[in-house]
Amino acid sequence: MRALVSGGSSGIGASASVRLAEAALARGEQAMIAVCGHEPNGGQDQVVRSIQSMGGTAIALAGDLGNPDVPSQLVEAAAAEFGGLDALVANAGIASPGAICDLSLEDWDGMFSVNLRGAWLLAKASYPHLRESRGAACFTSSMSGQLPHAGSGAYSPSKAALTMLAQTLALEWAPDGIRVNVVSPGMTHTRMTEKMYADPQLKKAREDIIPLARIGDPIDIANVIEFLVGPLSGYVTGQDICVDGGFTKSILSHIPGRPSSRS
Repeated sequence: MRALVSGGSSGIGASASVRLAEAALARGEQAMIAVCGHEPNGGQDQVVRSIQSMGGTAIALAGDLGNPDVPSQLVEAAAAEFGGLDALVANAGIASPGAICDLSLEDWDGMFSVNLRGAWLLAKASYPHLRESRGAACFTSSMSGQLPHAGSGAYSPSKAALTMLAQTLALEWAPDGIRVNVVSPGMTHTRMTEKMYADPQLKKAREDIIPLARIGDPIDIANVIEFLVGPLSGYVTGQDICVDGGFTKSILSHIPGRPSSRS
């Protein structure tokens, strides 16, 4: 398994990097993971060491995906090091809340440059390598890309567009044997959300409206990413899997007066 994971320094990306290596080694394959981050940092180094400690190969790559030159540079560096690519995990993303009409042009363009354009350019650069290996790609979207969320700024629009990008690529790349899928996390405890979940009352209030009654962990998302780029999903493409403990499918149960399965 030769994989590039963007946003691999922490949270979902870090867990996915380690999980991909772990699964590949368990199958008796080489595990070669490019852990990509915005800039070099200790978290990225720790992920690399974790993969190396289990017998895999890992390299740390860094660059701002908002820079249009960076995605192809990351892909080519990883492909040169590994002799190709079997998987792309386009996971990097940024979020900044705000009302749509309060956003500046810079706010809007900044969000789309990373969340959408950066992922597109990663995919574009990865295509010849994935075609050669008949590999797979997984894009990290969000439940906010499935349902509108007032106050999310450009985040929800960018994630909805990312999902459509991935599903369009799934159709365009299918003749080449490349599978493309999407994972859409629900409420998940990551570095980005850490301050929010440090408030025990807020955390409990959120857990109370999730059918599985807990906030997601990065490994919950990483397990699905590994499935979607691994051999067990060989007949799965163009799908958007929401990993949210059942939350998005429970919306109607929150209408006052409706019957509930809970006593």
